[in-house]
Amino acid sequence: MNAEASDADDVPAAELRFNFRSGRLCLAFVATVGERWRGRYERLREPSDLARWYREAGLLQEAPAVTRPGLESARALREAVHRIARAVIDGEPPSPADEAAVNAAAAAPPLIPVLSGGTGRLTLPAARGQQAALSSVARDAVDLFSGPAAARLRECASPECALLFVDTSRPGRRRWCSSDACGGRDRAAAYRRRRAGTPEN
Repeated sequence: MNAEASDADDVPAAELRFNFRSGRLCLAFVATVGERWRGRYERLREPSDLARWYREAGLLQEAPAVTRPGLESARALREAVHRIARAVIDGEPPSPADEAAVNAAAAAPPLIPVLSGGTGRLTLPAARGQQAALSSVARDAVDLFSGPAAARLRECASPECALLFVDTSRPGRRRWCSSDACGGRDRAAAYRRRRAGTPEN
């Protein structure tokens, strides 16, 4: 387990739900730790949680059998992706060790695209299924950090969120991971402050 994240039994149930507001597969994977700045809630507590994440992320209809070592490898990749994303946002070079971790995961054979009823989907290879699923996450990270979308990496401005996301707005000045969620809460709070006569920060 990531030693810095909590798997305590008293984690609020809402904090164990997966978050897919980031706009990229690898950033949604980073979000499997909730409240990194405060509670650091581990959402991948068991191998079955990682298998469920693959399904809920829409990556696979049938997830691979995830082992405990496979879960540990996934958590290690997740933290490497998080550190690289933070470095990109801060205008710093990523750690060579973190890049090596992403590259190693991406080097595994990926999931297999197939046609089914005229619709494309991804399936597991005959062997090393959990490595293939993780490879797809790592390859998305390589594509994100080496492409033009890297310049659109943002951290949600809400002090109660701090989710990493890709700003796909045309002007590129989006402040929140979601205008409806964090943006709506921020606007409502600002309205309440104005009504109460409290100065804005």
